[in-house]
Amino acid sequence: MQTSLKRMNPATLPNAGSMGYSQIVLANPGTLAFVSGQVAQTADGSAVPDGLAAQTGQVVANLAEALGAVGASPQDIVQMRIYVKDLDDDAMAIAMPPIMGFLDGAQPSLTGIGVAALAGPDLKIEIEMIVRIPT
Repeated sequence: MQTSLKRMNPATLPNAGSMGYSQIVLANPGTLAFVSGQVAQTADGSAVPDGLAAQTGQVVANLAEALGAVGASPQDIVQMRIYVKDLDDDAMAIAMPPIMGFLDGAQPSLTGIGVAALAGPDLKIEIEMIVRIPT
């Protein structure tokens, strides 16, 4: 399936492409899926894993399941918002490699947001997506 997204990193903006995302993404008309923020919970209700690394791994697995449910791939992601509790350089160094691995070079528009808390006391990361469903 061919994606109908155009990813842009204009020379007049910082080069986000070198960091793995795009400053602007244009999506042709079509069906969009708005994927709720995924946290480190599993479908079977297992305990939330300890630590940001383990939680990021589960969140990425949940994102992959959500994409599969709508017949999409990372190449179809228009935008991602990443919420990290107590965001700092160390947290970025832990969370971003598995997220970039999941994206596999797709480079959606991306926003990282540091938060004081998420919906549960043990949660450290939550990621939501907007996805253009391939035709």
